Amino acid sequence: MAKVICVTNQKGGVGKTTTSVNLAYFLAKAKHRVLLVDADPQGNASSGLGVDKTTLPASLTEVMIGAADFRNIIHPTTFKNFDVAPTTPQLANAEVEMANLGQKFTVLKRAIISVNDDYDYIIIDSPPSLSLLTVNGMIAAEYLLLPVQTEFYALEGVAQLLESMQMVKKAMNPNLKLLGVVATMYDKRTSLSAEVLTEIEKYFKDRVFKTAIPRNVRVAEAPSHGVPVGDYDKFSKGAKAYKSLAREVEERTA
Repeated sequence: MAKVICVTNQKGGVGKTTTSVNLAYFLAKAKHRVLLVDADPQGNASSGLGVDKTTLPASLTEVMIGAADFRNIIHPTTFKNFDVAPTTPQLANAEVEMANLGQKFTVLKRAIISVNDDYDYIIIDSPPSLSLLTVNGMIAAEYLLLPVQTEFYALEGVAQLLESMQMVKKAMNPNLKLLGVVATMYDKRTSLSAEVLTEIEKYFKDRVFKTAIPRNVRVAEAPSHGVPVGDYDKFSKGAKAYKSLAREVEERTA
């Protein structure tokens, strides 16, 4: 039975997709069977794993409107133990169509249940908004992982996100819990990063992962090569940080 983790933050540019891709990669490197579900219409997780979205016969877009079977859209990546359920920008249109479905909040949950026994971890990369797709991710997941950028306004909107989590938990997914908060784009050379990290730790206490993801050029470069940073430069600070984060996730989900 897979441990399902939804990586989410309604703010864009906080390292959500980067965290999803690299966490999935390092969990697979640790010999876990991993599926990454790209539920963000931007499709950056798919691109970051070298998927050519223009050649896909079907993707998560079709699954969400009931036009394809989830199992049939899953592709192996070039990495052992690591599969991806890709998406295309048309997923944004599918969200509009989903609004008319009878069970619109549980489409993704039902899809994931159909492959649950095939994986140890299923990571959902959700959109940077509190949308129908994000709610689908929260309902499908057992855990929420929240990347928070160590920059000014980092905690803006977080209270609303946690409020949404509590609403989903109360109404549709009583098992949902906050796995943890990971500080991203951390720059130890600046006092601002240190101050924001202190604020994050004050707000979330022991839910903050010990690992902070540094601002690192290799992390930024890796997606353009269609690979996670661990494959692009395994000795980089970013790769070492995501490997450490994966170990913490293993511990918290054991």
